[in-house]
Amino acid sequence: MSVPPYQGDDIPRNEIKSVDASRDELSVDSDAARLAEMGYTQEMERGFSKWTLLGVSFALTNSWFGISASLVTGISSGGPIVTVYGIVIIAIINGCVAVSLSELVSAMPNSGGQYFWASELSPKKYANFLAYTTGAIGYAGSLFTCASVALAIGSALMGMIQLNHPNLYFSLFFLFFRVIERWMVFVAYQIFNLFAWVFNCWGKILPKIGSFFLYVSLVSMITITITVLATSSPKQNARFVFANFVNNTGWESNAIAFIVGLINPNWSFACLDSATHLAEEVPRPERNIPFAIMGTVAIGFFTAFIYSISMFFSMNNLDELVFSSTLVPILELYYQATGSKAGATFLEFMICFTGLGCQIACHTWQARLCWSFARDRGLPGSHLWSQVHPKMGIPFYAHSMSCFVVALLGLLYIGSTTAFNSMVTACIVLLYISYAVPITLLLIKGRNNIKHGPFWLGGFGLAANIVTLIWTLFTLIMYSFPYGKPVTAGSMNYVSAVYAVVFVLVFGYWFLRGHRTFRSKDERVVEAEHLTNHIPQASN
Repeated sequence: MSVPPYQGDDIPRNEIKSVDASRDELSVDSDAARLAEMGYTQEMERGFSKWTLLGVSFALTNSWFGISASLVTGISSGGPIVTVYGIVIIAIINGCVAVSLSELVSAMPNSGGQYFWASELSPKKYANFLAYTTGAIGYAGSLFTCASVALAIGSALMGMIQLNHPNLYFSLFFLFFRVIERWMVFVAYQIFNLFAWVFNCWGKILPKIGSFFLYVSLVSMITITITVLATSSPKQNARFVFANFVNNTGWESNAIAFIVGLINPNWSFACLDSATHLAEEVPRPERNIPFAIMGTVAIGFFTAFIYSISMFFSMNNLDELVFSSTLVPILELYYQATGSKAGATFLEFMICFTGLGCQIACHTWQARLCWSFARDRGLPGSHLWSQVHPKMGIPFYAHSMSCFVVALLGLLYIGSTTAFNSMVTACIVLLYISYAVPITLLLIKGRNNIKHGPFWLGGFGLAANIVTLIWTLFTLIMYSFPYGKPVTAGSMNYVSAVYAVVFVLVFGYWFLRGHRTFRSKDERVVEAEHLTNHIPQASN
């Protein structure tokens, strides 16, 4: 169908919308046909648009929220400059990650994302094993991410209570508490996890929720930035913000301290693959998903960079942030700036509300990853997790099971905050590993030996692939260093232990059962032939 270009007011805008809707309807038909060629049936409704997809993608990554939630790491390991310059460094690196993912999803749009690409790009002999391993590692990373976001919001909620009621007694079964304890944060953690479960149970409203929280995030960031800048006095000088290095880690090497501090901005740009797992819920995914991924990085950089600089200019007492009784440094910063508990609480509430959108998007992401992986029989009980609920329009069982696992992971926080923090670090690196596998296979196969999608950057894409692989190796090694010295049981980085547990579970299941049950590429080819012979061809 040929559509004439828009010329001034010659064509009414309602007709333009009608044309766009017709395009999407035609696209849905061709998208379903292309999906059948991959060996899958169209089970999910393509209810997301380009902009609602961007909303969900950014609501999850939400870089400025991530900076707020993990501010203490950067403050102790480098001070303001590790956050300010770290955002620039991480944004450039994750721009390369975004380009790499965008090229792959544009060429092979499938909800399986990384593990599907690994299967398609691998030599036949290793395809099943590499696809399964990539999918399992990516799913583990998504669960850890959900847990980390729930903890960030739960900690913020309890911090607000502590700020406003420092002498309030908490009572339970005739026991009284005057300080925030870990079990209280754990309860808040479970509440937000439950909220995210509820909101994700209605598939038709998820696109609207995504758009809504995109605006919530941007409005919150602008409101907080303006308020803090306007009320804080005196302001810090430029030297404090751009040249003040703080090393309270105990590491003699400032370089190591800086690298440890990079975990803060790195966590703030994680989960860029989220949009790829909605490939079967958006029309023209080969174009719309790269737009969402690249847009997420661009918006994330500008909001996080402006926000962090504004916060550091408004900071008064660095030590009070690090040792705040609320255990929430950004809340203490708001209190320093406004001089008002009510004002600081309101600003922190905006952070919590933004975080709720992040948590909802987190569960949207991990539910789709679980569902698509189960569709290829990658998990125990896959026959259940691979079902799409006919009324809700979502993979309800996969979503519920994943939320339950996230709830269980919260128990680790009660046992050891250090171990839980190591799991947060692991979520970053595990996701990078899941990206690195298909990127490595792409380079081995040859970038020009696959059919390119509309998003393809040639030589720049090759450079982005190489940067992504180098950074993955770098984080795997350097993020395993202890957070501080001297190393004690309380300051140890247990991320290597987290890796060990994940890989034991992943490889253990593969050798015990997965190698027999995981759906092979050959099976998908047979299924594709069957499907393409029994569906009507999309009109052009």
